[in-house]
Amino acid sequence: MSTHTIDTAMARRMVEACAIRGASIIGQPGGWSVMLKLGMSEKPLGVQRTDKLRTWRSLDTCMNYLKTELHIVRIDMLDASNHSAGDATQSARADSSERMKRAHEAAAYNQWFRAQVQAAIDDPRPSIPHEQVMAEAQALIDTKRLRHAAKS
Repeated sequence: MSTHTIDTAMARRMVEACAIRGASIIGQPGGWSVMLKLGMSEKPLGVQRTDKLRTWRSLDTCMNYLKTELHIVRIDMLDASNHSAGDATQSARADSSERMKRAHEAAAYNQWFRAQVQAAIDDPRPSIPHEQVMAEAQALIDTKRLRHAAKS
């Protein structure tokens, strides 16, 4: 565990034990971070397994995270004095658009495939035994081979 920041798992345990006395949202270049009050000291909420601050680009997202993940609904202070919307150290991932496009295509294919399977399950016609289908396919292959051999 980091000595300078507190990760989410530790913060949850501390909230459950009533060890966190308050929280403040602090503006950072490019986003917002959270300071947790522990007795007389304060420690920032950090990224898991590192000593880096956890930051959110949106104040709404930060507050939603505090409410849903840590069950902290009261904020002692909001300090926007160092906040700036842009961040020179963070840039949007160049591949995010393509990654999202592939994710949407995969979701659409999954939905189509599931619909096809459900339609086959719901089909009232009697099923054809596997052996019969394979015999018919083999007969078709044999016929094509004979035709091909006859042309040669």
